Amino acid sequence: MEVKFSKYQGTGNDFVLIDNRLKNYRLNKNQIHYLCDRRFGIGGDGLMLLENEAGVDFKMVYYNSDGGLSTMCGNGGRCISQFAIDLGISSKELSFNAIDGLHHSTKINELIELGMSDVKSVQKIDDNTFVLNTGSPHYVKLVPNVASIEVKKLGAEIRNSESFKKEGINVNFMEIIDAPNSISVRTYERGVEDETYSCGTGVVACAIVKSIINKSEDNLRNIEVNTLGGPLKVSLNSNDNMDAFFDIKLIGPAKFVFQGMIKLD
Repeated sequence: MEVKFSKYQGTGNDFVLIDNRLKNYRLNKNQIHYLCDRRFGIGGDGLMLLENEAGVDFKMVYYNSDGGLSTMCGNGGRCISQFAIDLGISSKELSFNAIDGLHHSTKINELIELGMSDVKSVQKIDDNTFVLNTGSPHYVKLVPNVASIEVKKLGAEIRNSESFKKEGINVNFMEIIDAPNSISVRTYERGVEDETYSCGTGVVACAIVKSIINKSEDNLRNIEVNTLGGPLKVSLNSNDNMDAFFDIKLIGPAKFVFQGMIKLD
């Protein structure tokens, strides 16, 4: 079987994208893992199928690089939105269903603004540690110097700890930097089982935690986020108690890299 694919990246978080509106492809876990392999396949942090679904422009089906069906991916949502635009599905505004529900995205100049799911609860473990779900489960640890963190080692230890081993969790290390409303984030992603250059749902989780730590009179916030793959922005709103967050937008680039055909056994 030959598979036509496109490669996209959003702040270094890279994906194999396949137009499956005609249901031409039925990929198993081993095939997806092979396609995402950086030595033997195309290479990517994940793989997405763009499929038809009634009532929306498309359906996003996301797999981690280990081949397993996964939860929502924010950078992936932006990349598949740009893919849909490049396919001619829309020129600017899109609606799509993902595993966590309905999303809307908009092309604004060279960026994609992606609406994320509401967050209705945040678990505070201690003053520097939080757990929350932004479409995918995230552990956020506030650190004084994120550049010095051994992300793969410490992330793997937390992800495989007794509390999180069964379902897995993405692990984020966040530093609040001097510039107003700015943070730096590094993320260990389950399913990839390594640090990635950027994680969209992780960036959103960290922006929410930053909002909780640095409360202000204005519940509407715009937060600049530095990742290894480049800058992202999160806008969000909250209730007065800072325990529910909504109108969440993840804003950043989504870039076409290359396309081609690959043969699968």
